[in-house]
Amino acid sequence: RGTMEFTFLGTSGGTPTRSRNVTALALSHSGQKPWYLVDCGEGTQHQLLRSHYSVMQLQAIFITHIHGDHTFGLPGLLTSASMLGRTEPLDVVAPVQTQRFITATLENCDSSLGYALNFIDSEAPDFCWQDQDFGVTNVALSHRVPCRAYVFTECNIERQLLQNKLNEDGIEPGPGWGELQKGNDVTLEDGRRLRSDDYTQAPRVARCLIVAGDNDDPTLLTSACKGSHALIHEATYTQDVADRVGPWPQHSSAEQVARFAQQAQLPSLVLTHFSSRYQSAPGGTPNINQLAAEAMQHYQGQLFLARDFDTYRLEKDFSLVCLNT
Repeated sequence: RGTMEFTFLGTSGGTPTRSRNVTALALSHSGQKPWYLVDCGEGTQHQLLRSHYSVMQLQAIFITHIHGDHTFGLPGLLTSASMLGRTEPLDVVAPVQTQRFITATLENCDSSLGYALNFIDSEAPDFCWQDQDFGVTNVALSHRVPCRAYVFTECNIERQLLQNKLNEDGIEPGPGWGELQKGNDVTLEDGRRLRSDDYTQAPRVARCLIVAGDNDDPTLLTSACKGSHALIHEATYTQDVADRVGPWPQHSSAEQVARFAQQAQLPSLVLTHFSSRYQSAPGGTPNINQLAAEAMQHYQGQLFLARDFDTYRLEKDFSLVCLNT
C-alpha cells in the first residue's frame, strides 16, 4: 500500500501524432485499483487497453477544461464501461458544460449507462473532493476558457504506534493497538477512551502532486506549489515558437514553466501537452528535445518530458522516478 504512481495516456496538445495521443493521465495510490483519470482526450479508452488500468476500477474522472483534446474521449469510455458490466457509480468532476456534452451525446446515440454518473462542478468556489486515498482541491488557471489545476494530496497515511507511551500508560499490547494504528479511537474494558492521535504519529509528510490543465501563467500556482512535491504542466511550445504564435492560444512555453518551477523551488517538474509540430524521432525538426534543452537552461530540479505510457512513481522521500527508463 502507499505507492503513488501516474501514467501518461496522452501527451500531445490539440491533435494526436503517430507517437502521442491527446491528453489523459491515470493516477493511482495503491496499485491499479482504485485509480483516477485526469482529462480524457479522444482515444483514451484505446490507450487504457495498453495499460494496467481497467474502467471497472475507475474511481473518479477530473476534467481540467472543456476543450475537445481533453474531453472527446468521454462518451466512448463511459459507454464501454457500461457494456463491460460496470454498475458502480462514477464521480465526474468537470465544468457544467461537460455534463451537458456527455448527456447530449448519449441521448443522440441511443446510448444509456448501467451505472450512475455523479457530476461535481469543478468550478464551484468551495470545490474539494475526497476519498480514502486522496484529498483533491483545485486552482484556477489562465486559458481561453475556464481551466483548473488539480492538487492531489494523499490522506490516511500509515501511522506509527508510540509504543513507549502506550507502555507508560499501562495499555497492554492487543487488538486495541491495531485499531489505534489504523486511526480509530478505542475504548478499553476499564472504560478509558484512547484517541488514536494521542498514541500514533504520521512518520512522514503527505505527498502532494499538482496536475495542471492548459495555462499561460504558471505563477497562478505559486501558493499551491509551496507544499507540493511534483508539478505536471503543459509546455506547448519553445519560447521562439510562442513568440511567433502570439498570446491568443494562451499556452506556456518550456522556458516559462521552467523559470517558474525554479523560482518556486519545485523538486520535480514533468512537462507535457506538446504541440504536434514537435517530432519525437531523432533528427526530426522541430524536435521534442528542443523543449527539454530550453527547460534545462532555466530549471535545476528533476526535469522530465512526458511520453505516452511513461509511468512515474512519487516516492515517500518525495523523489520522482520514471519507471520506464
